[in-house]
Amino acid sequence: MKLLAAISLAAGVVALSCASWVREGLDPTTMPEAVRPDYALFAQRCSKCHSLARPLTSGIDEDSYWVSYVARMRRQPASGISEEDTVGILRFLHYFSIEEKRKHGKLPPEVAVEVRSPAPVVVVLPSASAAPALAPPPSPPSPPAPPKGP
Repeated sequence: MKLLAAISLAAGVVALSCASWVREGLDPTTMPEAVRPDYALFAQRCSKCHSLARPLTSGIDEDSYWVSYVARMRRQPASGISEEDTVGILRFLHYFSIEEKRKHGKLPPEVAVEVRSPAPVVVVLPSASAAPALAPPPSPPSPPAPPKGP
């Protein structure tokens, strides 16, 4: 009986911890359809080593910083982030940064974001009458040069 109670308690703890993981990220249903696969990749890879709250609440909203941040995370042995993964992760973080800038008043309210697939994902429309200005996602970093021998 004690073993059954311990197993039930452990299963309950696991279920609650899984539920909190889902709540800590973003709700993909609030995102444009084209962004959801990139978000899923971001959530899967980045949650291996830390909570999703870490990057999502970091305050980072510049693509150049995200490029170096993701490159640093990719070098972590347990991350599982491949070079190909960085493209989708950076596309999501670019979209997320645009939305964060909008929420915090760093973009004028009349700026609209339209998501297109495949890339570039985000198109920023300065006004309804202006032509779209493409905002491409950042490029992944190039590999470091090999050290020079004597």
